[in-house]
Amino acid sequence: MSSSLRFEVVGEAFKKKAVAFNKPEERPSEFFAKYVFTRQKMYKYLSAEAYQKMCDVMDNGASLDLKTADQVAEGMKKWAMELGVTHCTHWFQPLTEGTAEKHDAFVEHDGKGGMIEEFSGKQLVQQETDASSFPNGGIRSTFEARGYSAWDHASPVFVIGDTLMIPTVFISYTGESLDYKAPLKKAIHAVSKAATDVCHYFDPEVKKVIVNLGWEQEYFLVDEGLYATRPDLLMTGRTLLGHDSAKNQQMDDHYFGSIPGRVAAFMSDLEIQALELGIPCKTRHNEVAPNQFELAPIYEECNLAIDHNMLIMSLMKEVARKHGFRCLLHEKPFAGINGSGKHNNWSLATDNGVLLHGPGKTPQDNLRFVTFIVETLMAVYKHNGLLKASIMSATNAHRLGGHEAPPVIVSSFLGNQLTEILSHLENATDDELINIAGKHEMKLDIPEIPELLVDNTDRNRTSSFAFTGNRFEFRAVGSEANCASAMIALNSAVAEALINFKERVDALIAGGMEKTKAILKIVREDIKTCKPIHFDGNGYSDEWKEEAARRGLDVESSCPLVFDRYLDQSSVDMFAKARVFTRSELEARNEIKWETYTKKVQIEARIFGDLCMNHIIPVATRYQSTLIDNVHKMQQIFPAEEAARLSAKNVELIRNIAAHSSFITENVEKLIEARKVANQIESEREKAIAYHDTVAPKLEEIRYHVDKLELIVDDELWPLPKYRELLFIR
Repeated sequence: MSSSLRFEVVGEAFKKKAVAFNKPEERPSEFFAKYVFTRQKMYKYLSAEAYQKMCDVMDNGASLDLKTADQVAEGMKKWAMELGVTHCTHWFQPLTEGTAEKHDAFVEHDGKGGMIEEFSGKQLVQQETDASSFPNGGIRSTFEARGYSAWDHASPVFVIGDTLMIPTVFISYTGESLDYKAPLKKAIHAVSKAATDVCHYFDPEVKKVIVNLGWEQEYFLVDEGLYATRPDLLMTGRTLLGHDSAKNQQMDDHYFGSIPGRVAAFMSDLEIQALELGIPCKTRHNEVAPNQFELAPIYEECNLAIDHNMLIMSLMKEVARKHGFRCLLHEKPFAGINGSGKHNNWSLATDNGVLLHGPGKTPQDNLRFVTFIVETLMAVYKHNGLLKASIMSATNAHRLGGHEAPPVIVSSFLGNQLTEILSHLENATDDELINIAGKHEMKLDIPEIPELLVDNTDRNRTSSFAFTGNRFEFRAVGSEANCASAMIALNSAVAEALINFKERVDALIAGGMEKTKAILKIVREDIKTCKPIHFDGNGYSDEWKEEAARRGLDVESSCPLVFDRYLDQSSVDMFAKARVFTRSELEARNEIKWETYTKKVQIEARIFGDLCMNHIIPVATRYQSTLIDNVHKMQQIFPAEEAARLSAKNVELIRNIAAHSSFITENVEKLIEARKVANQIESEREKAIAYHDTVAPKLEEIRYHVDKLELIVDDELWPLPKYRELLFIR
């Protein structure tokens, strides 16, 4: 396809530069959560009794009886119908990385030959759906189709278009989780309970610990017309071939630069719709790579934050198309420039607003702060391989370890100040740490900790789990992933660490040791134990990879092998103790992970082979024929010696095209054969390993030669938009 034709294809998209901003007449605070059934709307549409019952259900986990459910459903239906709603759906998160929904109309027979609008409590609370076509990892037989979705009372109902969306969990007929939300809620409950118990050492009035999450969603935008002419982008979400643009991100001029007008219009439209759905969008900016951007909300309770992230990813794709774009959430859509992540800012807070990973004003507050920091590090140290497995995927594997993405080794950056504090606690004697000021009074000799550490620690972009002031930032999560996977592993691991901490402290207290001394003793033991996970240096260096291995950290980089960490006995025991997963559920989920990995690489290999043989080789051959014809004509016009001199460059190009084309043709055949061999393997794990070891590497080997041809073949003939066209919005 010629350059002129390529630009003709997207001409209409380019005309949309002047799209007017869709500015609302009200301020965001006035239309925030317009389409969400908030407590304010519950108060208006429910009876006083039903409202109080729902508050008890949401705040304290009380059960919802059918009578109240019917009242809630009636009020919810009235509110929704005033917005033009005609259908309802249970909105859930199956193990497909996306969301799912089945719409039912608000209609029933009235018994008189007509119809009435009806929505019962039973429909609100539970829905049966076909579970056989969703990934289950062998938990269910194909002919056993029954599955259930059940309303998650902690996540508010909302409206999109003409449909009432009810966030739900999704489980099998026999009770196993078939989604991300059910185990997430279990993991949140486990860490909340464990953290609350530990908090009682410092403040007996704490009733509950809340898990907070603030995600930062990175994404790319490309013009829709160009996107439509790239089969690899259409089918896989990334470019399987393409030479670097002469200019990409090396000038650092895109990062935090002026937002292009068309993109700003898209962002404005997206934010308005997100705010109307209760998603508290806060930040938007250009990211490092060209055409890369970021959106981040104010932090929220973890379960709700993940629902909102899944919703915003759907919104981004829909709104982008209205503005002539396609939104790419793949972790590495373009080679040679930054990929996209979804940094997860995670923290714990008490019901009275105390941040447990934030320092306080008193020695007692700071002992609590150090306790929760150290026990979080203990969780990350003990389960560093599992945490890596929780963020690993066929797509994120392309991003990790390069262009500012964290490496495939989980470590934690703390910064100089916190490092010094932990070092002091580790090395000081008991007498130096605790001074007896009176019969019932102790003074903790912990170095002074400022009230805010946010600006007293630098950032380390190569750390996958960095302390950033009053929270930890899990940087390794992929941009298209469901955050729940990482949060399930992290919350479960921290719950185990806190439970273990409390058991050991209680044992010392039962033996007669004073409480503060007991806490300090266990904290100091754990500082020494988790020391290997602490690393403030360059995570990209070869020295660190060697050092990490010496420290006993998980350095495996093969995606299928990393998934094995879910089935380590330590992981199985931890999830069982937290009541998050059974072994059978873990085994089933791993089957899904291996199968998903295989299918993604398989699809890429098939599309890549097609592109090579049906797009690239024919064009290269055509251009080679043109050059050969030119050489022959030169020989007819000029004397032999002069013709040889004048056509030498073309002869060299002909040879190069022949060499690259020959390599591509031969190795595409080998690629196909490698797939055939791997497809014969019955074990999903072994098949995934075969695809990783024998199929995926050939894609990169062949791509090198395709990208070299891109630099040789006449631009007028090259069949696909190039990086220089894809990466710069006009």
